[in-house]
Amino acid sequence: MSLPCEDPAPSNIAGEQSEEAFWGFGQDSQPWAEELVYSVDLWQNQVQHFIEEVIREPVYIVGNSLGGFVAMYLAASSPHLVKGVTLLNATPFWGFFPNPATSPRLSKIFPWSGTFPLPSFVRKLTEAVWQKISDPRSIHDILKQVYADHSTNVDKVFSRIVEITQHPAAAASFASIMFAPRGQISFQEAVSRCQSQGVPISLMYGREDPWVRPIWGIKVKQQVPEAPYYEISPAGHCPHDEVPEVINYLLRGWLKNLESEGSIDLPFLEEPSYAEHGVSKELEFVREGSRKSVSVRLYGSKISLWSQLSSFFNTPVSNSRVVSR
Repeated sequence: MSLPCEDPAPSNIAGEQSEEAFWGFGQDSQPWAEELVYSVDLWQNQVQHFIEEVIREPVYIVGNSLGGFVAMYLAASSPHLVKGVTLLNATPFWGFFPNPATSPRLSKIFPWSGTFPLPSFVRKLTEAVWQKISDPRSIHDILKQVYADHSTNVDKVFSRIVEITQHPAAAASFASIMFAPRGQISFQEAVSRCQSQGVPISLMYGREDPWVRPIWGIKVKQQVPEAPYYEISPAGHCPHDEVPEVINYLLRGWLKNLESEGSIDLPFLEEPSYAEHGVSKELEFVREGSRKSVSVRLYGSKISLWSQLSSFFNTPVSNSRVVSR
């Protein structure tokens, strides 16, 4: 939703209408787009400016997938703006090429770093790939992969993605994203900075995610032991969309715990004995007149090797402490 409203690199800068189907495929960039790169640095800057200019006070921020990386990056860079971060199946890395600010010599080896206009070899590659990945059938197939419950209504998500792919700047922006350099700090470093700066973190991961396996959430939990880590099943890459009732319940409980400075317990921690080894519960909720339930596991401070392996291979973890709600 942050695509430009005019061509960043038109074929004819003098003002004549371009015959190209895509924006950004011209020979020269517009002055305002000379440093435009669709990178994680750009996205965290956008979120920062939104908080500063629109909300105008510190916030709790929730990020899913790549949005989780952006959330951690923002919190690490501007901790004064963030009261806490919740990660939903957060992407633990992004970008394949070195960042010019942190690796100036190494970055010069690569011929292009996501700026406009696209080089000729990238244009040809983009034209070849874009037709396939922007096809509504491909988008539909991808959504089927990332949702564990195929009965989830994804019509709005599907329509929004298709709408974005039809924007004239979408293809060039996709190429910019894929060739953009890594962020100036890594995901792990962002987590470390948040921990040292006292930014609270909570973790809520869909167990059946085929892309970001729960093992990545466990790694954050091991790095920040005080962060509550909830694993939800069945739920895939977008648990907030698949089981919003459950995510909202857990998120509100975490916020109440923080705002009360610990006087209100986290969800599932009513009994302190569970804090070390964790607890599993079945949560029931009503949707469209019918009852549904999911299993939610809150990991304790001790995480066994078997728990790590089971999260990586997506096998169930037995737990004798199951409490129905």
